[in-house]
Amino acid sequence: MMELKGKKVLVVGLGKSGLAAALFLRHQGAQVTVSDIRSAESLAKEIPALLDEGIMVEAGGHGLLTFRRQDVIVVSPGVPLETAELVQARNVGRPIIGELELAARFLKGKILAITGSNGKTTTTALAGEILKAAGYRTLVAGNIGVPVVGLIEQSTEDTWSVLEVSSFQLESTEQFHPAIGVILNITPDHLDRHGTFENYAMAKERIFARQDENDSLVVNADDERTEAAAVRSQAPVYWFSAKHSVSPGAFQERGWVVYRAVHQGSIERVMPVNKIPLKGQHNVENVLAAVCAARLARVPAETIAGAVEKFQAVEHRLEFVAAINGVEYYNDSKATNVDATAKAIAAFAGGIHLILGGKDKGAPYAPLERLLRERVRTVYTIGAAAGRIESELRGIAPIQSCETLANAVKAAAAAARPGEVVLLAPACSSFDQFENYEERGRIFKQLVAEQRDWKVKENA
Repeated sequence: MMELKGKKVLVVGLGKSGLAAALFLRHQGAQVTVSDIRSAESLAKEIPALLDEGIMVEAGGHGLLTFRRQDVIVVSPGVPLETAELVQARNVGRPIIGELELAARFLKGKILAITGSNGKTTTTALAGEILKAAGYRTLVAGNIGVPVVGLIEQSTEDTWSVLEVSSFQLESTEQFHPAIGVILNITPDHLDRHGTFENYAMAKERIFARQDENDSLVVNADDERTEAAAVRSQAPVYWFSAKHSVSPGAFQERGWVVYRAVHQGSIERVMPVNKIPLKGQHNVENVLAAVCAARLARVPAETIAGAVEKFQAVEHRLEFVAAINGVEYYNDSKATNVDATAKAIAAFAGGIHLILGGKDKGAPYAPLERLLRERVRTVYTIGAAAGRIESELRGIAPIQSCETLANAVKAAAAAARPGEVVLLAPACSSFDQFENYEERGRIFKQLVAEQRDWKVKENA
């Protein structure tokens, strides 16, 4: 707990997390100021609610004196810690924490936290459903779309808070202490923010920085970087693997998802692999991670199996949209890095019309080469990263420059034949043309619906 009453607290960045943090802090009796580089006009929806609560608003840029006059600074995940004003405030001794750290100091109950470059949202949602099916009081939040601060009032001593946590959230943590931490994978991502892969990986590792022997860490045994991270854990490590047996942990064996509770102990069958309703081998990995975490939370195997079998794909994660004239359309707008796109391509046998592009994140696109040659008919590029994608992938697969998502959907729909797939898996963030990946995914689905209408009219 932090004593907030009467304290001067600055919230930097007015996204969902920043807005929620500002309101929470004010309700705790703090003197709150918010600062955002966006103009007052662009914050027109947020400002009235803040002013009504007695919160001061600084828009259109950050004032250095504003930062220096605070007792505490709470930074939103979207704001880099190396922002000049934050660096100077840190240099004069101002405490700087993130919204996740703020929330974790007030949350009651236990935390199950899940991070990774890919699969976080699906695994978090699935773990939440499993714990709910077991009758546990369960709250789900974090990078999945609900600010963690929003859970505080609902949390009790017997609550499980299941949190999706990103590198942006973790890098500003100090006392964050999950009872169960999960690292799904660590592959190059957000290099435009973290600078190097190692910086990014070390931010992910902060998930277990405060764990001890009474906690548990679940780690992917098939991922080289997560395996290396596990040796630094003070908490007992449990593994999951889609490729070989592990001990202790969850893995595949003879068509079954199985779990081994202790090193070289007996194996418990959880469910047949073919009962997993999610498409793609990467989702088998996500299920294994959720199984391991749920068993550590003492959920019975039969309850886990029932919850997994009922689980449906999360929106924008390899989401089936429609089948039009024998062509299937899939929305994987959440595939915002190269590894996520590779997993999406690998979920299909071939005949893929792939939409790539958006805001570049600094990682190379060359790792897609083998999958593009084997499974992709044509690549349709969009957004600011199009030029770089075309340069790096030239000669590997046919490429059509489309500039916008609307043009790409139209071109792919015209070229695709029955039995083929149109797949949005951009390998880039969305911020060049869209507010976020959710907006990009929703617009993709709208464009596909328009194609259905167009095809009907054409056939008529």
